[in-house]
Amino acid sequence: MTERDQQFMQRALDLAGLGMYTTSPNPRVGCVIVNGDTVVGEGYHQKAGGPHAEVHALQMAGTKTIGSTVYVTLEPCAHSGRTPPCVNALLQARPARVVIAMIDPNPSTTGQGVDQLRAAGIEVEVGVLERQARELNIGFISRMTRDRPWVRLKVAASLDGRTALADGESQWITGEAARQDGHRWRARACAILTGLGTIKHDNPQLTAREVMTDRQPLRVVVDSRLQIPLDARVLGPGCLVAAAGVDVHRTVAIRALGAEVMVMPAQNGQVDVLAILQELARRGCNEVHVEAGYRLNGSLLAAGVVDELLIYFAPCVLGDTAHGMFQLPPLMELSARQQFKIEDVQKIGEDLRILARI
Repeated sequence: MTERDQQFMQRALDLAGLGMYTTSPNPRVGCVIVNGDTVVGEGYHQKAGGPHAEVHALQMAGTKTIGSTVYVTLEPCAHSGRTPPCVNALLQARPARVVIAMIDPNPSTTGQGVDQLRAAGIEVEVGVLERQARELNIGFISRMTRDRPWVRLKVAASLDGRTALADGESQWITGEAARQDGHRWRARACAILTGLGTIKHDNPQLTAREVMTDRQPLRVVVDSRLQIPLDARVLGPGCLVAAAGVDVHRTVAIRALGAEVMVMPAQNGQVDVLAILQELARRGCNEVHVEAGYRLNGSLLAAGVVDELLIYFAPCVLGDTAHGMFQLPPLMELSARQQFKIEDVQKIGEDLRILARI
């Protein structure tokens, strides 16, 4: 891996990032074609069902692709979906070399693109800036390899770890800059998950409003007994209410508002959260963004399905009577605690944002 390879792959990753809010359920992919020292083609996957990154770049490069080096952030697909296989287009374009950041985790195609390129006599190198490429598509990788989305749990809290007053009031603990930043994380997700308590106390819309995007995430409400108020702002097209049992009257009323009701497997009368995530994966959800109260937060953490914490700490304290971040059973010993690794710390406005992973 040369410095030149890293430079052009970084450009391809930057291009892939332009599809951050639009490519779902497909991965975010960028492509750069270089002939000599000149970039002759660039492209990125813009929208599911549209041309892939390689196709955009090849169209720009034209015949200058012959003998070139192609940099692509994900192994060119070798299977037909809504578009033809990208590896076929590359074979016809006759580059001398293809540099790939990471192998496609999709089991239906993984490794096949590389094999076909090498069989045609094209030099292939894999693994250039792989870590950055995996980070860009962490949700897609999760869905392909674990059959469930990547779960990011967002919390807005005081410095003493409190998320709401004793009566449930929580708007607003953090400042405007943190809320705007939170909307960008919403926009990149495929679904936003919350619980009935949050709907009752905050009545949120759960839409991404601070980002220029024509795609809104699916809004998912965990409501075991279908008690959601019918005037809740979240209800409407693009909303899924996950219940633990059948209530025909309530189901008809909720569906009349344009929302979907789905009865899910239950445990002790509560919706099985892993079953919800598996259903969301079946629907093509790569990343799930959780904005819920301490009860559902605790249930998700206890079930072992939380991959990442996104915590905004506001410079204030609320005291012991306020709600915490997670409702969890008491620990008998410190060694049983949930352990996270802090990946990133940033100041957002007057608040502190911490990104931590299991």
